[in-house]
Amino acid sequence: MRIVVAIPARLESSRLPEKVLAKIGGKPMIQRVLERCAMANRADSIVLCSDNQHLCNQAIEWGHKSILTSSKCESGSERISSVVEELASGESLSNCLIINVQGDQPFINPSSIDLMAEEFLKRKPTPEMLTPIYKMQSQNIHDPNVVKTLVTGNGRAIYFSRSAIPHVRGVNEKEWHKYTTYWGHVGIYGYRGDVLANWNNFPKSNLESIEKLEQLRLIEAGIEIGTFPVEGESLSVDTKAQLELARKIAESEYQDVQ
Repeated sequence: MRIVVAIPARLESSRLPEKVLAKIGGKPMIQRVLERCAMANRADSIVLCSDNQHLCNQAIEWGHKSILTSSKCESGSERISSVVEELASGESLSNCLIINVQGDQPFINPSSIDLMAEEFLKRKPTPEMLTPIYKMQSQNIHDPNVVKTLVTGNGRAIYFSRSAIPHVRGVNEKEWHKYTTYWGHVGIYGYRGDVLANWNNFPKSNLESIEKLEQLRLIEAGIEIGTFPVEGESLSVDTKAQLELARKIAESEYQDVQ
């Protein structure tokens, strides 16, 4: 399969405007994301997809590819879907793996991208969509900025939420982690190209709108989302507090190499 890592990015973030250009350890966040994606071994191409010409130009200056998209896209998946033919570079869409890495993940582990590719290639039939999950720490279970995943026994995702799922009835919330494993969502998606190309043909989802989680559109449309476990967590920067945490992590990494 042709394997493409696509990073959708826009400046007009509602919760943290222009966050992708926020400096973390002396570099804009989106530059960090691109650099870490480029460290993956299995990707044939790394491409920034943005409706902002400045961001596209910056990516090129940093040595990466970029594609200018429409400003009307409402989600990262829609943004990538709008240019999926260009990302495929002539390859059949059914033979393309498009890995969507969010532009607000400055510490994305390149091995998660490689593992995504390996999981896609070894599974038969070829999955429609895969996403990595991790075992959550108890203190993050009730944080609405951390997305939770509910999975079946065979690893199929049946729901994503900002709320803690499942609910443990009759037990204090602080004790819920003692009764079940809570899975967090790393925030990257692997799509078969032909599935992603149909994004605008899937009905708009009320769940997607109220949770602000684009993958719920696919679940409501009947697309099967497989999962695979990875070690550790992956910080997504959606708030000022998370941005400050990212800066502290970057500072700590810098001190460790001195």
